[in-house]
Amino acid sequence: MSFYSFVHFLLIISFEDVRCKCICPPYRNITGHIYNRNVSQKDCNCLHVVEPMPVPGHDVEAYCLLCECKYEERSSNTIKVTIIIYLSVVGALLLYMLFLLLVDPLIRKHDPYTQPLHNEEDSEEMRPQVDSSQARGNTVLERVEGAQQRWKKQVQEQRKTVFDRHKMLS
Repeated sequence: MSFYSFVHFLLIISFEDVRCKCICPPYRNITGHIYNRNVSQKDCNCLHVVEPMPVPGHDVEAYCLLCECKYEERSSNTIKVTIIIYLSVVGALLLYMLFLLLVDPLIRKHDPYTQPLHNEEDSEEMRPQVDSSQARGNTVLERVEGAQQRWKKQVQEQRKTVFDRHKMLS
């Protein structure tokens, strides 16, 4: 089922927005039961909702006193709009993720910080130093790349620290 057919399905279905719900507990040899019926608020009582009446005529009043009836309203249009907005946001995020997955390899430059661990000590002096004026990018993409580079540098430093400690312990 595609997204559009699901939305169309939601728009076509006709829900009742009002109902009377009566919860009747067990009574003598009759098991408890829940009754739902579309009636007006003034008719929301056991006599109008519970059909067929499970007890004989002289026990109806005692049975109905045990039943708890509540009138319930909901807005199915609000529910539909909320679901459509939620699905639209999720869809937009998925499209954005797909866009980033496709575009990221095209715009990614050679990363000077991604180097094998065994060459890290030798190449530390050869790393290009980023000028502070150059590090502040004007576009969002440049700022994200800068943050990504700082994060990768921190990871490399953490790896170096972990491997140095491991060498010291062994």
